[in-house]
Amino acid sequence: MRGAELYDHPYMDVAPVPYMERTRAYYAAQGFEAAYVWAHFDDVPFVPLSKPLAESRLAIITTASLYDRTFADVREVASGSTNDPPEKLFGNDLEWDKNATHLDDLNAFFPLRRLEALVEAGRIGGITARFHCAPTEYSQRRTRTVDAPEILRRCREDGADAAVFVPL
Repeated sequence: MRGAELYDHPYMDVAPVPYMERTRAYYAAQGFEAAYVWAHFDDVPFVPLSKPLAESRLAIITTASLYDRTFADVREVASGSTNDPPEKLFGNDLEWDKNATHLDDLNAFFPLRRLEALVEAGRIGGITARFHCAPTEYSQRRTRTVDAPEILRRCREDGADAAVFVPL
């Protein structure tokens, strides 16, 4: 598969979900007086790629969990194997449009197979041996001071050159 064929998919013509608008509307409907405020940082630690993506190893970071947090509400960074990925990831404790989609098909929200196809096509140099689960701790401070540095440490340990963030 090369070029345009990679993106030849029946759902590619579907408009993206206006997630930010829907989140603001959801919070307003719950009676919150102040509008939802998205995290933002003046000193974003992102940098341009040091080499082409076709030569870079990519890490996958997801907000899905390796376990059902409904039964074990432990919110900490976790990692799983991309070489032997789990059959299921969890996220039913999170807020997302459960009427429009489901978590039964891992490929619908965890793009490992699609990224492997991009590696095969030469568009990405490789994928790290582990993916990382970012906890959905609704604290910007904890995310910034605890979870993000731990994910960065693991990505560096894995030899990642870049990361793709996949929110659930």
